[in-house]
Amino acid sequence: MINRILIRIKVVQVLYSYVVSGEDQSIESSKKELLKSFEKSYELYHYLLKLMIDLTYMQERRLDDARHKYLPTHEDLNPNMKFVENELIAKLCDNQALNSYFEKHHISWQDDVIFMKMMLDKILNSDYYIHYMNSDSYGIDIDCELWRDLFKNVIFPDPDMAEMVESKSLFWSVEDFDIMGQFVLKTIRRIEEGESNPIMPMFKDEGDRIFGEQLFIDSILQMEKNNDLIDSLVSQRWDKDRIALMDRIIMCMALTELRGYQNIPTSVTLNEYIELAKNFSTSNSGQFVNGILNAAVVKLRASGEIIKP
Repeated sequence: MINRILIRIKVVQVLYSYVVSGEDQSIESSKKELLKSFEKSYELYHYLLKLMIDLTYMQERRLDDARHKYLPTHEDLNPNMKFVENELIAKLCDNQALNSYFEKHHISWQDDVIFMKMMLDKILNSDYYIHYMNSDSYGIDIDCELWRDLFKNVIFPDPDMAEMVESKSLFWSVEDFDIMGQFVLKTIRRIEEGESNPIMPMFKDEGDRIFGEQLFIDSILQMEKNNDLIDSLVSQRWDKDRIALMDRIIMCMALTELRGYQNIPTSVTLNEYIELAKNFSTSNSGQFVNGILNAAVVKLRASGEIIKP
């Protein structure tokens, strides 16, 4: 569920906060912050699932209000109920584990009335909704296809949606939204395929859960050693005092992973951290981090500290 791409992003963010805070923040409190950030990402996944339910409820209330207005039209009295009777939504509403999580964590969009009205109007005016409502085809596959199309083409690209996500929690970023959105689409597919437990777990397995915590702790414990290696490589061509702090943190994490995590191929580690540098540091960081890490790999292989492919 929370994959290793997002795990690395969260570790980078918390490690940066830890380094900047100096002695004001303990390793233990920073680890708790990391674990909370994982939990908040998983919470976003549930918020996105709940979005479908609450939008459907809102449309159902609109139809009901239209029936009871002073002079209802024939269409008001006989509305097309296909959208509000969507089988995917029914299955989400019937999922006890999902409802328990909603209740425990107070997951709801009911207080975001203006945003919800705006989002519902965008959905109702979309070609995907119009085609769905005009089609004579019914079934779980058709209902799932509608929400896949709406997420991919209406909800995910919408700037108001991205702004709302970031405003609801300090822990949510564009990266969280993108990754959790992909898992919502996977959940829709799992429901369509009839899986008995379609809701994704927080982590794929115990190994991923441990990976984030251990990478964070190891990166702190090995930071001095890794900084020394970085300085020895940088001093040959650049002024080490001009390295951006985020670049240092990313490279220290990468070196920690390269040295100690034998089940992760070297190329995977290099690619992941170069991308992190491109996305979270300066415009030149990707190329800079790429050069330093590749030089480090050559040196560590020669010394026998890296033996994996």
